[in-house]
Amino acid sequence: MAVRKHRIVIVGGGFGGLAAAKALRHADADIVLIDRRNHHLFQPLLYQVATAALGPSEIAWPIRHLLRKQSNVRVLMATIVGVDTDKQDVLLEDGSAEPYDSLVLATGAQHAYFGHDEWEAFAPGLKTVEDATAIRRKLLLALEAAEREADPARRRALLTFAIIGAGPTGVEMAGAIVELGHASIRGQFNTIAPHDLRVVLIEGGERVLPNFDPELSRYTLEALRRTGIEVEMGRMVSSIDADGVSFGDRRVDARTIIWAAGVAASPVARWLGIEGDRAGRIRVAPDLSVPGLPNIFVIGDVASIIQANGRPVPGVAPAAKQAGRHVAHVLRDRLAGKDASLPFRYQHAGDLATIGRSSAVIDFGRVKLKGWIAWWVWGFAHIYFLVETRTRIFITLSWLWIYLTGQRSARLITHGMVPENKPLEAGDET
Repeated sequence: MAVRKHRIVIVGGGFGGLAAAKALRHADADIVLIDRRNHHLFQPLLYQVATAALGPSEIAWPIRHLLRKQSNVRVLMATIVGVDTDKQDVLLEDGSAEPYDSLVLATGAQHAYFGHDEWEAFAPGLKTVEDATAIRRKLLLALEAAEREADPARRRALLTFAIIGAGPTGVEMAGAIVELGHASIRGQFNTIAPHDLRVVLIEGGERVLPNFDPELSRYTLEALRRTGIEVEMGRMVSSIDADGVSFGDRRVDARTIIWAAGVAASPVARWLGIEGDRAGRIRVAPDLSVPGLPNIFVIGDVASIIQANGRPVPGVAPAAKQAGRHVAHVLRDRLAGKDASLPFRYQHAGDLATIGRSSAVIDFGRVKLKGWIAWWVWGFAHIYFLVETRTRIFITLSWLWIYLTGQRSARLITHGMVPENKPLEAGDET
């Protein structure tokens, strides 16, 4: 009778889960990777799908394809509903279970509306391909509706785009919407012009890109305002509805609102029956295992990891990938009978954000870049981390075309028009 191999279940095919699976390619173990979607998504470029610079297939790849050469991995498309830590089973939505000897939870984050979940219907966030294509459709439909609208106030609301949250996602979305609007409107519409477009970036804090160096934040604020973006800071959002957003003592009438203000961890803490922090993250041990559950590891956006200097590890893609590789190292050592208490050491790769077609900011710590050169470094960095050579070529050509012409090729609207005040659902877009 064949000896049963150690069974490692990885939940989540994002940066952390995929990195862990790949780093275990030579492990003498049976590995099962479970994700509710069949694709791995390069989230840093998701906003470019939302603003018609790229198509979904250029930033997402089937997980089975990415792991096709790894014989010790089995991929399952399924939805997790819980974890039985006593029986060591991962519970699936269809009532079945996947047993594990070691479990890696890398299920990522979801939108957080600070207790106002009703806002999601009017201010979608950007975490999935479905989110991006739905937002893209909403942006393009707003331009089409404005072309037909005779009432000036209603047309202005249709051409006003509000983004809530001025972190990297909010800043990048704001700049990209301006470029999308100008590329779509100039020479192609009769009753609206590029100068009719209004983009409002709303930040509750006192500066944009709050995690960046203050000098780079100031440069970003100036660059945003030079492009015509209205930046409102120091006012918290108090209400969002189908007609606009209220913040502080101000009100902006906008038919398109995008949420980029906060995230919460997926319900891993509830699955394990332990208490998470305010964002639902689990405080992990130095080796990224769960205290009291040494055969369960938590990585990525669902983990609260405190570095030796007392600072938290940021919820960014490089951190998730490093954590995934670290957990794989620990598991390989355990399988080999070695001491596997190796603590995780995060190596910060820098903070990057693009402001527009030829402007960006990069904070590498001692080295800080801004403007045109930062934009090129930002582009090369993102192309480098894409997982396929073919995709790198396609994206390079797409960006070069946009840089030279300003035109975006993915401006397709499907499924017709949406009633004016009906919240847009991700399933409406293909």
